[in-house]
Amino acid sequence: MSTTASRATRTVAPASPAAPSPTGWRLRFAVLALVWGFSFLFIKVGTEGFAPLQVTLGRVASGAAVLLAVLVVKRQRLPRSVRTWAHLAVAALFLNALPFSLFAFAELTIPSTLAGICNATSPLWGMALSVVALSEDRPTRRRVAGLGVGFLGVLTVLGAWQGFTGTDLTGTAMALGASLCYPIGWIYVRRTLGGSQDSHLSVSSAQLLLATAQLAVVTPLFTGAPTSFPLWPVVSVIALGTLGTGFAFLLQYGLVAEIGPTTAQMVTYFIPVIATAAGVALLGEQLSWNTPVGALIVLAGAALTQSKPRRSAPSSAVASGPGPSSTPAHATERADAAVQADVPSVDLPVAPQSGAPVPLPDAALAGRTPEEH
Repeated sequence: MSTTASRATRTVAPASPAAPSPTGWRLRFAVLALVWGFSFLFIKVGTEGFAPLQVTLGRVASGAAVLLAVLVVKRQRLPRSVRTWAHLAVAALFLNALPFSLFAFAELTIPSTLAGICNATSPLWGMALSVVALSEDRPTRRRVAGLGVGFLGVLTVLGAWQGFTGTDLTGTAMALGASLCYPIGWIYVRRTLGGSQDSHLSVSSAQLLLATAQLAVVTPLFTGAPTSFPLWPVVSVIALGTLGTGFAFLLQYGLVAEIGPTTAQMVTYFIPVIATAAGVALLGEQLSWNTPVGALIVLAGAALTQSKPRRSAPSSAVASGPGPSSTPAHATERADAAVQADVPSVDLPVAPQSGAPVPLPDAALAGRTPEEH
């Protein structure tokens, strides 16, 4: 890991690569936000024709097919280590199979808008868990305040002062449980696969293959075979997998490599907004005032939990030469992304949701993500 970091630094620092095209990466940023934001609508429509586990199985299978096709085109191979596959089986459970299924079950009884907002709580869970599980990740006052603000936002969304009337608590609990799965998976990946030499594409392809196998075993035990294949639910499940889980990973990983993880992860803050707009405009879901207000509070809390103390300027002893550093800010950011490329992906969100990926906590550097999720 340190060898790669040194090599990445030497490659970027001497040269001054041109800054990424603002139009190009912003367009891809917008597409990624749309794809992940619409994932909750796709889940809702998919569950109108299929059982939740069937929706999730179709989703991970479609996503795996996309990544495997790209893997073949790029002539890369799946991981060979048995240890890596064993750890990826656990990662597939917590980052794909379980949260994707929980979101699908949740949307049987709650609107897609609420599911999208619950997904935004994942950084809050991540910050809380990292304090317990990662001794090197110590909380600051700002991040602790963000945790409190975020959960105040959750209570606002649920209308706690009204006794949670009008909200299905079981469905909401499943959606919040799904968002909790992601940081559990991230922390596990950091502890077990942080030094993997396999590429992001290779590891993510294997992870989705394992999630597909897990669901292929479980789904027939709890659901019967579909009796019909209605058009829009079929289209939604395929779009959810190919776009929200397969294509979105490739797009997000490209953004991280081009503009760095800090900027790329900001896409997460647009996901609840797009999920809410899609649910209200296309599905006719009702929206009370406390839902968008609470969502804004949740996002503010999530942003605070992701804040980091400012780094002091490097001393002249380690600078490449006298005077200000010759490396521009975007080059440093891209160097950091190159270093992070050696850490396995967790389907970003990573995302989150794709779960839609959520902002990457310090506990995991997944390319992103996921992501559904």
